[in-house]
Amino acid sequence: MDLIEAIILGIVQGLTEFLPVSSSGHIEIVEYLMGDAFEEDHGMLMTVLLHVATALSTVIFFRKQIKEIALEMINGKDFKYAIYIILSMIPAVIVGLIFDDILEAMFNRQIVLVASMLLVTGLLLLYADRQHITDQPISGIKAFIIGLAQAVAVLPGMSRSGATISAALLLKIDREQAAQFSFLMVIPLIFGKLAKDLVGDPIVLTHTPAYYILGFVMAFVVGLLACKFMVGVVKVAKLKYFSFYCFIIGGGILAFSLLGN
Repeated sequence: MDLIEAIILGIVQGLTEFLPVSSSGHIEIVEYLMGDAFEEDHGMLMTVLLHVATALSTVIFFRKQIKEIALEMINGKDFKYAIYIILSMIPAVIVGLIFDDILEAMFNRQIVLVASMLLVTGLLLLYADRQHITDQPISGIKAFIIGLAQAVAVLPGMSRSGATISAALLLKIDREQAAQFSFLMVIPLIFGKLAKDLVGDPIVLTHTPAYYILGFVMAFVVGLLACKFMVGVVKVAKLKYFSFYCFIIGGGILAFSLLGN
């Protein structure tokens, strides 16, 4: 069961980290549906590895763009994109530092909240997908607004990529740039959050090495494919299909949880 669980976790993390359907929300749903057959606590190490895997897949996919940004900074030519990334991080950092304990409590099988936030995500995607004028560049103010959307998306069931891409499209930012910025802006936050979680919390092996390796590999490979797929989807304005998915899953889980009680 351990290896099957690792595969499920890796696939769910890899897919939903990039697709606008909420990775945290889907992991909560999987835990809720599988109940006692699925461990509620996978351990800090597995959480770290899954997020490192998807962050690494982002770096690999956007390696050319990251290299160009880095070279421009080293040569002192252009610091704007890096500044935009920093501005986008500010709201999420503030929310994380102030409301950390409250947010942790929300990730405890709060399935009604997850389902409700999936419905909100669906509405946001549907509305943003109708934005046809998307030819504007990113600016400092727009980067901060996208960061606000990312801060709201800390709620379980609220898709981070869905919220940030939708915010960018509503700000009329070029579709390809919207997807790229959405995925790049989260990389520093992921590694910062992981560093914060690891400070003072020793890593404990609660499963076999194969469990962690399999979860990491699955999350990385699936994440790389999902990242490529999602950039293409944003470019051709097909977010509405993900909104329908969010409506179906969110509505179904909400009805199941309410009727089950």
